[in-house]
Amino acid sequence: MPFITLTKIEKRRVFSLLACLLLAIAAWLFMALNNKYVYVAKTVLVFKNSPTKRAFYPLQSDTIDLQVEGTGWQLLFARLRINPPSVSVSLSQLNTKDFIVFSDQLFNINRQLESTQKVISVKPDTLYFDFTKRVVKKVPVKLIDKLGFAKQYGRSSDVILNPKYVKVAGPLEELSKITFWPTDTLKQDKIQNSITARVALQHSIHKNVSIYPSSVEVKVPVDEFTEKTIEVPLKIINNRSYNSIKLYPKKVKVTFLVALSNYDQVDESFITATVDVGEWKDLGHRQFTVKITEFPDYCKLVSVKPSKIDFIVEK
Repeated sequence: MPFITLTKIEKRRVFSLLACLLLAIAAWLFMALNNKYVYVAKTVLVFKNSPTKRAFYPLQSDTIDLQVEGTGWQLLFARLRINPPSVSVSLSQLNTKDFIVFSDQLFNINRQLESTQKVISVKPDTLYFDFTKRVVKKVPVKLIDKLGFAKQYGRSSDVILNPKYVKVAGPLEELSKITFWPTDTLKQDKIQNSITARVALQHSIHKNVSIYPSSVEVKVPVDEFTEKTIEVPLKIINNRSYNSIKLYPKKVKVTFLVALSNYDQVDESFITATVDVGEWKDLGHRQFTVKITEFPDYCKLVSVKPSKIDFIVEK
């Protein structure tokens, strides 16, 4: 294929034509990018100045479309994303109305944007709310945990929560279903020392239910455990006919793991071992099964010997 050979004058003309074309494109692009355009940016609502005497529930999504005016340069450099990614909206109007109008708050919304972009409208322009009487209820905190201890270590006493109770505010219908409030899951593994941590409470699944405070301090006492065996007297239950029953033996040996710090404190008064007369009376069993009905939750039961008890009923 033959090559096209250009003279110096022809080459100069071609280069001049290309240069003019590039300059024309650059000038057109510059003018186009200086123009203003309107585009849509989604953002999340954050409510503030909530009414203190009214429980509210938004009837729309908490995501809105902002009609944003910006230059082509902002489009070119991908500045479509609103910064911050959420906007605060005052709910002070709800003290007298059942809705809020965004067009009344455009000035405050624009003040939150860290750019020269300008919000000219919001869709939807009006947010409607459902209202019920607002009440406050005090409920206990429930710790949700997944704790793994190193060998020979474990929880040595009850977990301490501060505060033990939180205040839940919202409509009476929703609060009547709430008996406790769970925390986020506290996760740790191979624990050898006591734990002190700040744990957040789980978020409410209802927008018109709020909790205070939003987190609690958790203290988990941890200690090294060792084995201990004590003799515990047996208690007879469900002896409705008041029969004279003799047990053989009258005590059982309970072996359990206990924290070193609690070794001397835990004795037979912390443990209750029972036998049920109903096993003989109703089921015809010839031996009673020993059941541990009271036991410290910070100790770990290993064995009960004997687990079956002989008995004599005296008539």
